[in-house]
Amino acid sequence: MYRRNLPFIVVLTLALAGASFAREVQDYSSTINNFKQSSDVAPFFDSAYGYAVFPTIGKGGLGIGASHGKGQVYVGGKVVGFTSLSDVSIGFQAGGQAYSQVVFFEDERAYSDFTSGNFEFGAQASAIAVQASAGAEAGSEGAQAGASSGGSGGSMASTDYYKGMLVFTIGKGGLMYEAAISGQKYTYNPLP
Repeated sequence: MYRRNLPFIVVLTLALAGASFAREVQDYSSTINNFKQSSDVAPFFDSAYGYAVFPTIGKGGLGIGASHGKGQVYVGGKVVGFTSLSDVSIGFQAGGQAYSQVVFFEDERAYSDFTSGNFEFGAQASAIAVQASAGAEAGSEGAQAGASSGGSGGSMASTDYYKGMLVFTIGKGGLMYEAAISGQKYTYNPLP
C-alpha cells in the first residue's frame, strides 16, 4: 500500500516544503544552461520577450495525479517575479517523475497573460521534451510539438508559440505515462 501512495507522498512533500520557503531570488543558471545546451531551445533565450524557469517540478500519480513546482520569471535576463505551478489530473496515469521546465513568452501580451495572476494552459497546449546535452535529439510530447537537433546544424522547433507561449521540458528522473501540460495552473508574484 505504501508503494502505491509513494508518488502522492512525494508531490505532497514537495508542495509543502516549497510553501514554507521565503521568496528570495535563487540562482537558476544551472537549469538555464541545461536548456541552452539544446540548439532548439537556446535561440529563444535571446528572441523571446521573457521566460519562466522551473528547476524542478515533481509529478506523481496513480489514476489521480498531481504536480507542483516553483520558479522565477525573467525579462531581459533579469528576475522580475516568482511563479508556481500545480495541477491535479484524473485519468490513465501511473508513476512519478521530476523535470525542469521553461516557458517562453513571445511578446509582452503573452507575458502579461502569464503574469496576470492565475494562468492555465488549455487542452491544446503541449511541451517539447529535450535532452540536456549539446548533441541532444529533441522529441515531441504532444500533437503540436516537434523538434530535432543534430548538433550545431539542428533546426528550430517545428512548432509555433501557442497563444504566445512555448514550453520545453528536460526530464530529471522517474518514469510516468502522461506528460501533458494542459491544466497546469500558474500563479505569479512580482518582486517586492
